[in-house]
Amino acid sequence: MSLPLGYRYAATYAGIRKQQQDDVALIVPDRVAQAAAVFTRNIVQAAPVRLSRRHLQSSGGKVAAILVNAGNANCATRTGDSVAMASCRTVAKALRTKVRYVLPASTGVIGVELNPKLLVEAVPKLAAELSREGFEAVARAILTTDTRVKMASEQVHFRKGTVRIAGMAKGSGMIHPNMATTLAFVMTDAELPAPALRQMLMRATERSFNALTVDGDTSTNDTLALLASGASKVKPDAKERKVFEEVLTWVLENLAEQMAADGEGARKLIRIRAAGFKATEDARRVARTIANSPLVKTAIAGSDPNWGRILAAAGYSGVAFDPSRIDIYLQRVLVCRSGVAAEFDEQELKRKLDEPEVHIRIVQEGKGQAEARFFTCDLTEGYIRINGSYRT
Repeated sequence: MSLPLGYRYAATYAGIRKQQQDDVALIVPDRVAQAAAVFTRNIVQAAPVRLSRRHLQSSGGKVAAILVNAGNANCATRTGDSVAMASCRTVAKALRTKVRYVLPASTGVIGVELNPKLLVEAVPKLAAELSREGFEAVARAILTTDTRVKMASEQVHFRKGTVRIAGMAKGSGMIHPNMATTLAFVMTDAELPAPALRQMLMRATERSFNALTVDGDTSTNDTLALLASGASKVKPDAKERKVFEEVLTWVLENLAEQMAADGEGARKLIRIRAAGFKATEDARRVARTIANSPLVKTAIAGSDPNWGRILAAAGYSGVAFDPSRIDIYLQRVLVCRSGVAAEFDEQELKRKLDEPEVHIRIVQEGKGQAEARFFTCDLTEGYIRINGSYRT
């Protein structure tokens, strides 16, 4: 990991989880950072989401700390707003900063009251244990049904120096492209203003987190925040900002792929590419519909090269196309040519579909140049087992 300069991290167990595992964490830039964030589009929104929106707006995109907890979503409760505000006030007091510079975030069970004392009493310990080396500890503390830590980093060399970008994310289920699909926190040491960060983040999100689906459910707590500490003292110029945005997108795509691969009960990462369409949105709708199809996802789980399910899903995507101009590839093997079956070795393809990564490509023949990618996973009995007993 190539960690950005100018940040400290800490995690601890506050007693929110049933099992004794770190469940609250703090991310703190050395000085107030420029920031941007995107949140869930679900009408039902957790108290931390609503408060973070207000704090970013009132501060003009300035962040001095992110406080995040796992094990309780602090959503659809009687005390949610007061709990979120109390935790922010405690952080602000401990760090001697302004309350509106603190972003709260939560993940876990919806509809269960969160005892504010658990967060308030954990903050002093977190503040005392802040460390440059705590990045992975925070990435681990925010997990819920995840089976693995999700981290990614990149660095880019500009004329006046090197800039680093590193991100962490959590998410295995309740994931659908309606931003942000998860909790994710991305830090950079570049010197960039909040308005520029927001534009970059929105575009990068479309190609990454909004191109990710596990089960078609959009969470109430989705938050993706991007912080710029400026600690590298490198201020990218106009051309360099375009490069920075591309590298930021790589980091987000990496995290999105890790989440798809770790989908609840999943055994396979599925990459879907739709190409040859007239408009990018058409390609996205086709890819998204295929990615959300339970029939496609279960076929992949069983290593069944049932390309008819892919074609059918594309057909109900709402995008107008001529089925006789559609080609479909599974694991780079042509299985459907011009809307009908192509010759292929089914047993050999079944063996290829046993691999942990599966590629689906659907191409419309013609003059269309637009394409889109989506990340998802197979659907197994494990998904039912995990979500059938999530609260117990």
